Amino acid sequence: MKPVLPLLLFALLLGFSCNRQVQRIETDTTVDLSGRWNDTDARLTAAELVTEIMGRPWLERHVSKTGGEPVVIVGMVENKSHEHIEAEVFTKELEKAFIQSGRVRLVQGGEKREQIRRERADQQNNASRSTMKEWGLEVGADYMLQGSINSIMDAYKRKKVIYYQIDMMLTDIETNEVVWIGDKKIKKFVKN
Repeated sequence: MKPVLPLLLFALLLGFSCNRQVQRIETDTTVDLSGRWNDTDARLTAAELVTEIMGRPWLERHVSKTGGEPVVIVGMVENKSHEHIEAEVFTKELEKAFIQSGRVRLVQGGEKREQIRRERADQQNNASRSTMKEWGLEVGADYMLQGSINSIMDAYKRKKVIYYQIDMMLTDIETNEVVWIGDKKIKKFVKN
């Protein structure tokens, strides 16, 4: 019975020492706890890159040549950094910025496109003729946006500098011509 008393005291002390507080904040609030890539980096980088893309000559050339908005597909953004970065958070920010610009049309790519195609295939057998969606009517993309996230970390004792470089490239799918290249650089100094 005596070994129970130390365990009980330890549990009681542990309960008093945990003083965690959680507070809800606005999602656009910048909070940088670790110095690692975070949601603010993804949001600001996507907004800046889309503003850059929209202000370049490729867009005007496309509109004057075709008379309509270009159709873009966001391809793979490869994480080559030293840390785990969920690239989909960044690509969704890019897609949202494209749509909100009103100057570019966006089509689904990758697994999302395959899911839509599976649904269309299912409709061929299970939906009424009046509501069934036809094959061969997808909007083809004119351009594909692809890129990478790279990082370099330099650390000494209790200080470190983390440098991120996000490189993006927009390619004409028909001609394979690169029509735009852009990048965003972020540098963070972290002191423990």
